Amino acid sequence: MSFPAYPEYKDSGVVWLGGIPAHWKIKKFRYVFEESPEKITDEVVGDMLSVSGYRGIEVKQYDDEGRRRTDEELFGYRVVRPGQLVVNTMWLNYAGLGVSEHEGHVSPAYRSYWIDPAMDKRFIHHLMRSGTYVQGYTRLLTGIRPNSLQMGRDDLMVFPVLLPTKSEQTQIARFLDHETARIDALIEEQQRLIELLKEKRQAVISHAVTKGLDPTVPMKDSGVEWLGEVPAHWEITQIKRRCDLITDGAHISPETENGVYCFVSTRDVSDEGIDFEGCLRTSADSYEYLVRTGCQPEVGDVLFSKDGTIGRTIVVGEGSPEFVVASSLIIIRPSREELLPSYLDFLCQSWVVSQQVDGFVKGAGLPRLSIQNLTKVVGVFPPLEEQVLIADFLQMQSVTARQLTSEALRTMELLKERRSALISAAVTGKIDVRGWQPSASTQAPQLDVAEAH
Repeated sequence: MSFPAYPEYKDSGVVWLGGIPAHWKIKKFRYVFEESPEKITDEVVGDMLSVSGYRGIEVKQYDDEGRRRTDEELFGYRVVRPGQLVVNTMWLNYAGLGVSEHEGHVSPAYRSYWIDPAMDKRFIHHLMRSGTYVQGYTRLLTGIRPNSLQMGRDDLMVFPVLLPTKSEQTQIARFLDHETARIDALIEEQQRLIELLKEKRQAVISHAVTKGLDPTVPMKDSGVEWLGEVPAHWEITQIKRRCDLITDGAHISPETENGVYCFVSTRDVSDEGIDFEGCLRTSADSYEYLVRTGCQPEVGDVLFSKDGTIGRTIVVGEGSPEFVVASSLIIIRPSREELLPSYLDFLCQSWVVSQQVDGFVKGAGLPRLSIQNLTKVVGVFPPLEEQVLIADFLQMQSVTARQLTSEALRTMELLKERRSALISAAVTGKIDVRGWQPSASTQAPQLDVAEAH
């Protein structure tokens, strides 16, 4: 799908906007929006709202209900009415604004504005959140930290707002609501694919470490209700009985300013490996102390995350730099004559282990697993030569799953880029959608824009 440019353009007088359709106008922010002074003084109004860089204003979701504020704590919070523009001036470089569809309240760091009735609210929503406008905001932000850069009120009041005719605003908003919904549906499909790949991978792992690769081998009752039958020659025992060491990392906060040696925690561990580039670094003195106190893994050890995100695992590979770990990671050292590190890694990723671990986890705000409880976890162990075959098979399956997941993620990023480009092009007049009508096709539109002068 290609879109024509407008027949005639003029210089907007704004560097980052460039040319705009000749009949469009520009007004300063203060002439289009009026700040609402309404705040909570007694009764709480609606739900707590927050801003999403992707969707705009939405009802805030709490992972921990204990973090929800009491009515007394909400005194002085700003009230938001449906149809108001809500702005967080400290998040404008992340599209921290949008037109709310909800009645509710936001923290005093936000501002809410009534919109001139002559404007189409959905057009305003797309315009003010567009990539082009975010670039415009970024030019005027001040501060030191990227997550707290702020636009001053004076700069916001004179910020340029594009004004197509009301009928064009409505048509542009109609076009963007339709096309972004189509793109969002395609993104959701890719997200579902990623979830299915994740579920399939765990199912393949769990089957391999409980049933093996040969469907013809004799089976026996495991004696564990939730485990069922396992190959007759396999052993069921606690994981600790096949390990030389199970310990955790540093229970102190080492020096990490101008450090040299890698200090790895749960956040640095993923399916892709250990992030030695992005992890904290500790001083030589702290490093030597942590090595002496048993916080340094060896090649072949399995790291198991026990705080926050629980059950994330990785095998320490050859060629890893010298490093020590935080208390959020458990170091598991398998007995090499009995247990292959890569098999243990896959076993820990299976439902066999995750189901037991889930029953031991404590804490709502920050879930934790103790070493003592991990040592109680039971595993299923084939002979060493069979562990090698299973681990090799699962490694190949995992490579395929990661490749498919990477492709899905790339597709999602391309769709998001196309979505952003489409919004910017439409709200700034780089494409003319006045003649657009929705089609039955579900394919995301390709952005092919005639050069606008």
